[in-house]
Amino acid sequence: MSKHVDGQIGAVAALVRSTFLVNAVYADSAREYGLTQQQGQLLCVLMAQPYGMSELGAVLGLAKSSLTGLVDRSERNGLVQRTPDPHDSRAVRVALTGRGAKLAEEFYTETCRRIEDLTSGFAQAERDTLAVLLSRVVRDNKVPAVFMEPDLMR
Repeated sequence: MSKHVDGQIGAVAALVRSTFLVNAVYADSAREYGLTQQQGQLLCVLMAQPYGMSELGAVLGLAKSSLTGLVDRSERNGLVQRTPDPHDSRAVRVALTGRGAKLAEEFYTETCRRIEDLTSGFAQAERDTLAVLLSRVVRDNKVPAVFMEPDLMR
């Protein structure tokens, strides 16, 4: 049973509910690009740089078996490739393919636009305040850079 509540809500409810909202936008965007939400996250993380499997698991918060399945499926779809780690002959690094990089850029740009639209009714000063406050939450809790700042990706 879903109940919509108008009016002021507290910080906890606001953060939890905004997480659901952003996840729904992210999932809808991924679906439109033929991706799962997890594949979209993987592509966005790999836009910054290739990662080793253990690093990637830590960033995405996935167990080894779940990550292996995600990378396997993404590799079969031609989005990522495993390459030998130059510093450890037993390890591999996961990187975007040319096709994966193109899809990642399109998905990332569209997803950023959709998330930005969530605050379209805000004045610029309100957006700036929200960014400062959420940045503190992220920084204070050492959240990994799973999704890069749009201006830094250009």
